[in-house]
Amino acid sequence: MRPDIAADTLLTGAQFIDAYGIAIDAPALDARMAAEGMLGSSPGWINGLMAVRNFLVTPFGLKTPVPGRAGAPEVIGVFPVVSESPERLVAGFDDKHLDFRVVVDVAPASGRRRVTATTLVRTHNLLGRVYLAAVLPFHRIIVPSMLRQLLKPRH
Repeated sequence: MRPDIAADTLLTGAQFIDAYGIAIDAPALDARMAAEGMLGSSPGWINGLMAVRNFLVTPFGLKTPVPGRAGAPEVIGVFPVVSESPERLVAGFDDKHLDFRVVVDVAPASGRRRVTATTLVRTHNLLGRVYLAAVLPFHRIIVPSMLRQLLKPRH
């Protein structure tokens, strides 16, 4: 979907922005709940891809995030929370090759909730541009898959 976000207020100078959305039947869902449902745990295949990614980038000195403490409000999954309101949660981090933000927005939509995941990236150097180009094909599969996790019943 077309990103509908004031990018410069979230990551000034972002060179890459995309967004994916889903409508779900969860009238009480807020941004933290949606972010936790999407980012708090990943399917095994995504964890496998992240393990390969971490192995490959370690020699370059890039950050290899590790899961935060269970229930820690400042981290969801491997993503530090940058800012939060009931309607929007911004998570991400800055590294030497690029800065990254994932924005989870939740809004009413005809008796349902519309959850939008927007990704913003600002590269700093050639390594950042190469890294972004390498991960984009996976990103385009992973983000919709993470959104679909919100459709699964919670126990």
